[in-house]
Amino acid sequence: MPVQVNKTTAPYKEKKGEAYMNSKQLAHFRAILSGIKASLGQDIDRTVHTMQDEATVFADPNDRATQESDMSLELRNRDRERKLIKNIDKMLARIDANDYGYCDNCGVEIGLSRLEARPTATLCIDCKTLDEIREKQVAK
Repeated sequence: MPVQVNKTTAPYKEKKGEAYMNSKQLAHFRAILSGIKASLGQDIDRTVHTMQDEATVFADPNDRATQESDMSLELRNRDRERKLIKNIDKMLARIDANDYGYCDNCGVEIGLSRLEARPTATLCIDCKTLDEIREKQVAK
């Protein structure tokens, strides 16, 4: 599920000799994650209000089916976003625990550029690549 990166936060410019996941970097990623979470919350609220306003009963079965299909798709999208909000909350908790930015499998640094692209990443690129290879092998 792609993460919508907050467009208002400029990418972090790492300074030479700067420690990985220092307080400035953690604050940067907290801002990105909080921005995404706020945006998703607004989308969810807007959807709820839209669905309440558009809750009309159509006499034509085709119109009714179209409306139900649209609502089903919208609810599925909102469910994905709800799961993403849970994931963002976990990442914010990891920031609080000074555990953010390190791979769950091997413990190495995930990397600032990877976290900029996907702030909810929990695996370094090597572990993620191996994970995807295993998925392909099992799926066949």
